[in-house]
Amino acid sequence: MPACLGTAALSALLVVSVPATAGEPLNLELPDMGDSTGTLFTPQQEKALGEAFYRNLHNQLQINEDPEVTDYIQALGRKLVEHSDMPGQAFHFFVVNQPVINAFAGPGGYIGVNSGLVLTTESESELASVLGHEIAHITQRHLYDAFQAAGRLSLPTAAAMLAGVLLGAGTGSSQLGQAAVIAASAANQQAQINFTRDNEAEADRVGMKILSSSDFDPRAMPTFFERMQQSTRFATGRSTPEFLLTHPVTMSRIADTRGRAEQYAYKQYPDSFTYQIIRAKLHVQTTRNPQESVSYFTAISDVGTRQQQDVARYGLALALIAQGKIGQGRAMLQELIRLYPEQSQFYNALADAEREAKNYPAALAAYEEALKRFPGNRALGLSYAQTLVRAGKPAEARKRLQEYLLHFPATPEVYELLAQAHSQLGNEAESHRYLAEAYYADGQTRNAILHLKLAQKAPGRDFQTDSAIEERLKEWLEEQREEREK
Repeated sequence: MPACLGTAALSALLVVSVPATAGEPLNLELPDMGDSTGTLFTPQQEKALGEAFYRNLHNQLQINEDPEVTDYIQALGRKLVEHSDMPGQAFHFFVVNQPVINAFAGPGGYIGVNSGLVLTTESESELASVLGHEIAHITQRHLYDAFQAAGRLSLPTAAAMLAGVLLGAGTGSSQLGQAAVIAASAANQQAQINFTRDNEAEADRVGMKILSSSDFDPRAMPTFFERMQQSTRFATGRSTPEFLLTHPVTMSRIADTRGRAEQYAYKQYPDSFTYQIIRAKLHVQTTRNPQESVSYFTAISDVGTRQQQDVARYGLALALIAQGKIGQGRAMLQELIRLYPEQSQFYNALADAEREAKNYPAALAAYEEALKRFPGNRALGLSYAQTLVRAGKPAEARKRLQEYLLHFPATPEVYELLAQAHSQLGNEAESHRYLAEAYYADGQTRNAILHLKLAQKAPGRDFQTDSAIEERLKEWLEEQREEREK
């Protein structure tokens, strides 16, 4: 969780308004992160910063846009937030397609968890313990002063700087992040270590309370810490999990969380079926060679409970379909649907398989049948619209997507589908307009502006479209100007 290691570094970087000249000592003052009374940064500004931060992440990381994955992590996060100190605050949970074991908290309640961490957890309670820890960092205002300082910068610059520090501290992928950590470390290394320990300890304590109140196993937190620490016994350098680089785990920290966990009565905490299904899906999505997933799920298809074996068969079906073996995967999914008629993921996977095989009539029929059983299901509705676009039915796809947006937030994928549907319909202005929105949501403002300018030149525009394009273009050009000036 880069935020946990880099918070002090981030704060120290952002409170410096004028860079030190060559040879001049850095004057980095660590703020009092417990003070939440500042007025420079309003909730509205933090919300705007969070949205800009999230767009910036899209430009640097591969955010998992799969609606089933997103809906699961959001549902799990919301369940935990309901039992936090700030149940009414907006949070946004998302999965990053990265194999490294890590997670992070950002402004505006944005909490990301890497797919590598999800796959490393051995129980849903372990995953919940990580999210609870990150929620605690936000509810306890550990990042507050950093965001206050960021508020003195332009919105695009502040978002880019926050993303740079978080990603740089966590992965070493950003020169900006490296510079921030090095500068702050040189200024007061011991203070940062103590600061991090204090905040980590509080996040552990509050996170465990959230975990228990949400009916997850409090013992999952020290169990996960112990396993992470054991994984470093023979690890050196780059083989050390990112989780431990950003979350220093000491024996005293494990002992403290273990002692707190033992205060709770022991009982069984079974994993949800959806947790198991999403882990299987992520395994296939994030494994470069489908054969590796085929081998993995084949090896465990007869291990564990009947439900665990069926989840392994689901993962095997997805891997076989990824290999192009549609028939084998289809047969497995049909059997799973027979066994679990209330599990929407199996219906969606079967219809997706027909779409990938370009059996569009069969795919559309499968989606329609599934939507009768699961009306309003976001993943099924979005996949159905995508198949309509591929099948050359843009008018129906546009209608479905417009209905979708009445109930669910737009994502880059939704904007891209709308752009494709309008292009097939010959509405070039609208097509460029939606492509612009897709690029902007992905953090690519320059390309977004380019497509808006192309939309202004496209034929067939009306007054409403022109007004919308002009307003959006003005907004983005102003952002670009502020970023250049800062």
